[in-house]
Amino acid sequence: MEKKVITISREFGSGGRTIGREVANTLGIPFYDKELVEQVALESGFAPTFVEEHVEHSPGKTLFSYAFTPQGVPGVMNGLSTADFLWNIQCNVILQLAEKGPCVIVGRNADYILKDRADCLHVFIHADKDFRADRIVRLYGESEKTPQARLNEKDKRRKVNYQHYTGRNWGQAHNYDICLDSSKLGIQACTDIIIDLVKNSK
Repeated sequence: MEKKVITISREFGSGGRTIGREVANTLGIPFYDKELVEQVALESGFAPTFVEEHVEHSPGKTLFSYAFTPQGVPGVMNGLSTADFLWNIQCNVILQLAEKGPCVIVGRNADYILKDRADCLHVFIHADKDFRADRIVRLYGESEKTPQARLNEKDKRRKVNYQHYTGRNWGQAHNYDICLDSSKLGIQACTDIIIDLVKNSK
């Protein structure tokens, strides 16, 4: 089946967002990253900055962190915890975006949420740590934490969030249609490969 919806999962600093945006621009289709956050914020009533931090990242670095998140009360957020409430809205928003037509969706466990759609191409972008460390410093600047510590923390929280809500292991090849190493292939080559796959899908 023709691939119309591309989901881009990625390690922090690997260039997945850049690749996804270029794929969308080249194919002339919508690109959802910050736009998705804004939609979830609109429907949830939470600030976009709060949504961006919580819809893709766990509260801590272990699965146990979810046990300590504030639980909902009857009549408020349907009694769900904040994390679960945002997860439900995120799922609905992503399903609605995919229904609208061809698009690129970055992160937010979209590969799992859309796993039953045959018209999706699920991509995972990874890279070696030196490449990623250099890239985040160039893009986001220095911080009090080392680049390696920033990478570890961000990826760990993504991994825990993914495992909690999907029951699958983040970054494992069999969860995706293709995994690309941007440090070996380069950002442009990864972009070109995805575009070629989409254009030649049947």
